[in-house]
Amino acid sequence: MISYDNKQLFGHPRGLTILFFTEMWERFCYYGMRGLLVLYLTKSFLQGDAHAFAIYGAYTALVYMAPVIGGKIADNILGNRIAIMLGAILMAIGEFLILGDSETWLYIGMGAIIVGNGYFKANISTLVGKLYKPDDPRRDSGFTIFYIGVNLGSLLATLIVVWVGERFGFKYGFGLAGIGMLCGLLIFWAGNKYFKHVSNPPNPEKLHSKVFGPFTQLQVTVILSFLAIPLLYFLIIYNSVIGILLLFTFMYVGYLLIKEGIKGGNILRDRMIIFIILCLFNILFWALFEQAGSSLTLFADRSVDRNVFGLFEMTAGQTQFFNPFFIILMGSLFSVLWTKLSEQNINPNIPAKFGYGMILLGIGYLITYFGKFVHNEAYLVPLWIIIGIYFFHTVGELFISPIGLSMVTKLAPERMSATLMGAWYLSFSGSNFLAGQLAKLTGDASVALPSAAESLARYIDVYTVFGLIAVGVGIFVVIISPKLNKLMHGIR
Repeated sequence: MISYDNKQLFGHPRGLTILFFTEMWERFCYYGMRGLLVLYLTKSFLQGDAHAFAIYGAYTALVYMAPVIGGKIADNILGNRIAIMLGAILMAIGEFLILGDSETWLYIGMGAIIVGNGYFKANISTLVGKLYKPDDPRRDSGFTIFYIGVNLGSLLATLIVVWVGERFGFKYGFGLAGIGMLCGLLIFWAGNKYFKHVSNPPNPEKLHSKVFGPFTQLQVTVILSFLAIPLLYFLIIYNSVIGILLLFTFMYVGYLLIKEGIKGGNILRDRMIIFIILCLFNILFWALFEQAGSSLTLFADRSVDRNVFGLFEMTAGQTQFFNPFFIILMGSLFSVLWTKLSEQNINPNIPAKFGYGMILLGIGYLITYFGKFVHNEAYLVPLWIIIGIYFFHTVGELFISPIGLSMVTKLAPERMSATLMGAWYLSFSGSNFLAGQLAKLTGDASVALPSAAESLARYIDVYTVFGLIAVGVGIFVVIISPKLNKLMHGIR
């Protein structure tokens, strides 16, 4: 029987504030690393675009695949609280390992971050949902507030970590990201009393009992977590197998969800079906959106005039700043918007929101077409082009990402909460792997050595196609959304 904290801060459970700042620092760590990765690979190790995109896609795919396992381990062994703390420790260790300043240490560090993220990501989102009663109308608003924390961390990462890394040396950026993760860990540990009642291990006695010689179940879990790092090291290097691994993982998880749905009756079966369908739309959205850390960063580096009113020049990595900036600017407005629309009974259903988000994403990419007419003599487009891309992408994101997190906590029975959240993040894994493959369509400058004009034309052509696909799919989803919404059986 779950008890709920009735004491509030700013109209929400007090635990939300702690989770907000914990997630902010974790995203400071992750997005700092992500913002520097492709630049680090292409500039420090002189890797070609295609190889760097493959490494980036493999890494981000594994980052989002790991919560499938991390969520299940939390549900069955660790509980949310211990899983989050173990994840934070592993992520900090991973950032510090990268300071070895070689490809070997980079990939080992990435492996540690992947394992840590697996424990952290699914469980902290699940914990946000557990702060609210199932029928609490503040839940969507709470997740949108939490999502502002995600993007505040991302904003600080692009302003500070990426800038430090590009200006003073990549190792200083990675080290700063690791320090940020330690800050998040301390905040979570200090405030765990506000959610300890909903995050304990399912069987505390068994967790601390010996299961393998002198080792307890907790100790064995920690040891196996560290032993997974070498395996991930090889998966990052030999990344072509990840697509096959993802396909089989999708099939297995889909089978488990449908099986559990059928066992739970017609309503749960339908909810698992719509969950899988929305996961597929989610994959396409984020595969196009996640060009931010790969091809869009190199687009900014090679084809965008980054001068800001003649005052200073942004670095290529810092252009990723616009996404979290717009999230913070508009996130609170959307939080209020969903609540007001619900009160008036005109809030769009969840599948329709996915469709609108996809359309907005497509409009963002179509803005690049103006680059054909407004570039300068050096074939650099003005900064407003990439600002426009990120603006529409961000509004589209607000229609999908916080709503998707809230949706998962509504669809999932208590016994499947972290498992379903892990499956949701698995869709992000597929999208990030696909994003790495799509990024290759923009060309490999180290091989083809295109002129500035050819490079710009290639980016515009590819991004225009991305935009048309996204708009077309979005319109289709909006049209069929009433039928899809029936599968949710009243969940909005």
